[in-house]
Amino acid sequence: MRENSTVLVAYDGSDPAVAALEHALESYPESGIAVLTVINPSMGEGSGIDGFPASPEAWFERAREDAATELDDARAIAETYGVEIETAIEVGRPSSVIVTYAEENDVDHVVLGSHGRKGLSRILLGSVAEAVVRRSPVPVTVVR
Repeated sequence: MRENSTVLVAYDGSDPAVAALEHALESYPESGIAVLTVINPSMGEGSGIDGFPASPEAWFERAREDAATELDDARAIAETYGVEIETAIEVGRPSSVIVTYAEENDVDHVVLGSHGRKGLSRILLGSVAEAVVRRSPVPVTVVR
């Protein structure tokens, strides 16, 4: 990779995301590490009557707080490697947001975890990793 390169890590706090972050920190020690958490509005969980959100604003605020906590955890992991990371929270469809972020922020490489879906659930739910691999303008590493 070029000097002053940037590696983007897609991070949602899951075990595969932690593995992806650790892989990036170990494999690209000379690169800048940007960690991106995406709030996916289509994944809003109900907390009101009959599973509907009490309010979209309340759901979004909770999602933003959860994302900030995930990024605090990512910073703590990076600290154990002696690395300072950049962090960002974006809103939208995760695969699209990751690709757009890579395009707009001079990213040289994307690292993300694989949730390992197989069979019908992979077909029905799609795969963020697969979509990023297909659409990314830069190399992508998927960590299992």
